[in-house]
Order: sequence, then structure tokens, then C-alpha cells
Amino acid sequence: MANEMKKVDAVIVGFGWAGAIMAKELTEAGLHVLALERGPHRDTYPDGAYPQSIDELTYNIRKKLFQDLSKSTVTIRHNASQTAVPYRQLAAFLPGTGTGGAGLHWSGVHFRVDPVELRMRSHYEERYGKNFIPEGMTIQDFGVSYDELEPYFDRAEKVFGTSGNAWSVKGKVVNRDQGGNPFAPDRSSDFPLPAQKRTYSAQLFSRAAAKVGYHPYDLPSANTSAPYTNPYGAQMGPCNFCGYCSGYACYMYSKASPNVNILPALRQEPKFELRNNSYVLRVNLTEDKKRATGVTYLDGQGREVVQPADLVILSAFQFHNVHLMLLSGIGKPYNPITNEGTVGRNFAYQNMTTIKALFDKNTTTNPFIGAGGNGVAVDDFNADNFDHGPHGFVGGSPFWVNQAGTKPISGLPTPTGTPGWGSEWKAAVADTYTHHLSMDAHGAHQSYRSNYLDLDPNYKDAYGQPLLRMTFDWQENDIKMAQFMFGKMHKIAEAMNPKMIMGAAKTADTHFDSTTYQTTHMNGGAIMGEDPKTSAVNRYLQSWDVSNVFVPGASAFPQGLGYNPTGLVAALTYWSAKAIREQYLKNPGPLVQA
Repeated sequence: MANEMKKVDAVIVGFGWAGAIMAKELTEAGLHVLALERGPHRDTYPDGAYPQSIDELTYNIRKKLFQDLSKSTVTIRHNASQTAVPYRQLAAFLPGTGTGGAGLHWSGVHFRVDPVELRMRSHYEERYGKNFIPEGMTIQDFGVSYDELEPYFDRAEKVFGTSGNAWSVKGKVVNRDQGGNPFAPDRSSDFPLPAQKRTYSAQLFSRAAAKVGYHPYDLPSANTSAPYTNPYGAQMGPCNFCGYCSGYACYMYSKASPNVNILPALRQEPKFELRNNSYVLRVNLTEDKKRATGVTYLDGQGREVVQPADLVILSAFQFHNVHLMLLSGIGKPYNPITNEGTVGRNFAYQNMTTIKALFDKNTTTNPFIGAGGNGVAVDDFNADNFDHGPHGFVGGSPFWVNQAGTKPISGLPTPTGTPGWGSEWKAAVADTYTHHLSMDAHGAHQSYRSNYLDLDPNYKDAYGQPLLRMTFDWQENDIKMAQFMFGKMHKIAEAMNPKMIMGAAKTADTHFDSTTYQTTHMNGGAIMGEDPKTSAVNRYLQSWDVSNVFVPGASAFPQGLGYNPTGLVAALTYWSAKAIREQYLKNPGPLVQA
């Protein structure tokens, strides 16, 4: 029999960036807040203690900070005619687990959003006509504008201690020749810290990009360029370019994470509690399924616990939010045949293309140094910064060199044709390791009727519940965009005059490959919008169906972005939290009438 705990004002499921932000905002509003995190306790100690924290074998190869797939995973198939099979080895994407979630192991690239991507369907229909959007593409507007979100982007950057160079502040250009992005939307204030110094690979990329007529700028980085104290009183130290960001806890307190930037302040809140090793099985609903009464979870000893709450926040990783909604009966599951239902709809990913340039021994890039968010990018082909009309595809891509530290086990590029082992391989590694760089087209990914999430009918997790099923493959629009971006980025590589350029774009025969890492930028499935028939949550991230359930995270994105999602996740969470504090708590119920 389940043990029933004392009721709390709000229960938060998942303690990554969205969960930590919500916990801080709701405790400030006077609520008793309980956060349930499925993974173990993690913090700057011991996970960020030097020198153990830079153990590549433990963290990058054996993936200590990531989800345990033996307990719960997803099943994957390319199309609805196939039988999905479980994702058993972390490769293509790396969901986090434990205190801080993916916010502990992320790299630190901290963008806002291009305003166009918040109103994708409206913008494309207005500029190119409704027929330009391919049949079966289900992109739509977020239901909120950049101007509405700008104060929350600003807030998040100050909490994260983000380093960067603004282009314009309050309509005035402030960094025309100093690394600002001319395509960036206007800001209410500058970055909290100046941009980090450029690695040599970033300098090479910047010069080459400018040479071919593009507009290079410094990546906004949640790796500090100087000592910093954020609005919560959390202190950060300056990044030393150790190269151990993505997949690691930062031992310098230089990379923003919920553990460094928010949790220290929450520990001072008597109305906040964090319970680790608490695996939430479902959201409990009233008989009419219109209100949540709390959650049921398994504690660290495997005991079933009922946690009553007035407010339920689902702030787990994108997959887990969708999975919990489906398991709990919140919202109507998506049916790709009829194109009806909302939960599982508009699953999207990232459309990556990579080029590596190899140089002779006169060009030394020192790839072992780096910072997760540091680099130089161009936005000339991101969002709708160019005329898509002649090219026949939807979406854009920034290009960048983001030297985050090439590791001695996992990051050893060799020229095409090099054997995979032996003396020739060793000689090639020695010849190329300090004389190469990698650049990416970090392409946006659109949503399609044929890419969706639902419950798997065949496989269950360790707790007897159906696994989440991912039906996903690249579509014609993705192939066109990848090939276009590869050609444009290749010009930058050519302008560097390397001895060899390696890489290739997707082709018509390319299918999604779960064995090769791309990004962990999964989007959609519980998307926001203005119509309850095509979105699972409203513009404040409140469930249309269960008004005391809010669902922040990238699960709310109707399509994937060219930029990394964390900045928008944070801004949307602050936006949602304000609506809860100033509207919902005063008059509990739907904030938008269906």
C-alpha cells in the first residue's frame, strides 16, 4: 500500500534548469515547494571535485551523469510500418539524470531565440505563401512573442552569468566591430560579462567567414569570462578553458548550472525540499481528469509514495514530460493518421552538418583547450536571414566553431582513408591532433506529421510501465537544408586553405542513426500554442486539459531551433512562473480560455 505524504503547495517533477527556476520563483511567492528528482544527489562536490571531475573514461565514455537506460529508455523506429526497438546504449542523445539534470552536464552555449522562430508558420505563410510549407510539415507559432519574452531572457542571462557581446541595446548599436551579431534581436541590457577570449580555431573561422562575406560574432556563453555574482548571490569563478564542459560538472564554478547558480539560494529557503532518487510514475488526477491531486512516485527503496499537491509542475527532460502526460492521461494522445490529438505531436530534433579541416604543421589549433559555450558563429543563413524562396526548404542554421576541448579518447580525427588502428593510425593521430578544427551547421529541425511520440505497445520499463516510442526520420526538407548549409559552410573551410576538408551532407538515402551523437536537443511532444486542438499547453505552459498542471521545457517547442534550446527554456520558465505568481495563484483555473 502506498504511503501518503503531507500535502504541499507545489510538487516539481525533475530538477534541471526548468525545475530549479520554478522552485525559486514559487518559494519566493510563499509556496511550500517539493522537487522530486529521479536521479541521485549531484553537486559541485563530489562530481565537480578536481581532478576526478576531468576523468574522460568515467564521464564521457561510461557516461556517469546520464540516464540509466537499463531502467527506462525510449524505443525508436523510422516510420509507423516498423517495430520500434529500445535505445540501449547512449549515443545519439544524452539525457541527464540527478540533481541539475542536463543543466549539470551541458556545454554552456546560451542563446536567446530568433523572433522569426517563435512565429514560424505565420512568417513563412506571409513571406512565401501557404504552399511553400511542404505537405505533412506541422510547424506552428509558439503563441508568445520575442518582445514579451525579452525581460525573461535578460533575467536568465543575469542568473546564468552569461558572457557575450551585444549588437544593440535599447535600439542603439553598441558593438558594431567588436564581436556582436548584426542579426540578433534588440536587448534591454548588455550581457552580464564580456565575451570569452577566442581560441585560435575561432580566430581562423572568424577571418575566413569575414573573407567570404559573412558576419562572424562571439557565441553567447554561460562559461564566465570573469568572476561573477548572480542576482541570487551565487558566486562563479572565471573559466580557465580546461576543455571539460559537456558531460562534466565544472570544477571551476565557471559553467552555469542549477547546482551552482540556483540551488545554493534554494537551500536557504525553509519552504523548499529536494528529494532525490524519487521516480515519478504518474500524475494523479480527479475522476473527471480535470484537476491533478499530486503525483505517485517510487522512493530510493522502491516504496510507492503518494505526494498530494495543489500545483504540479512537469519540468523533466523533454521525453519524460511527454511520457508522464501519456501515462497519466493528461491531454489527448496524438494520432498521426487523423492528425488529431496533442500529446506526442510535433516531435523535432536538430539537423546537424559537420566539417573538419586538417592543416599542416605550421597551423596549430591546440584543440585540447576550450570552453563549452565559447566560439565564433555566423547567422547569415539562420532563421530567415536569407531568401528561402529559390531554395525550396523551410528553416535555417547558424554555423560555428565551438572548440570545447577535444578529448584524448573520444576526439581523435584522422584523414580519410586512415586505418582504424595500428601504427598508421597512431602516426595519423600524432600528425593531425593539434592541427585540426571542427565546424558545425547547427540546423533547425522542423516538425512533421510522421515524426511523433506515443506509448510503445511491446516494451515496458523496470517499473512495468510502457516505454515511450519515438517514430522519427529525416524528411526531404531536412535533406535539402543540410545540403544547402553544407555548401555555404564549405566556403568558410576553403577560405582557411587547409590541406584537407572532411565531411558530407545528408543525402536522400540518409536515415536517422541512433549510434552517432548529434545533440541532446529534443523538442516538442507537449507543445505550446493558441489552439487546444493543436497544442498540449497554452502560452503560459499550462495544460489545456488539467489547469493545475504546468509543463515547462523543450517539450513545449512546436519545432526545433537553429540555436541551442536552453536559453529559451529558461526564459519560458520565468515567463510561466510569473503567470503562476501573478495570475494563477490569485484565481486558480485556466489562464487562457479554450
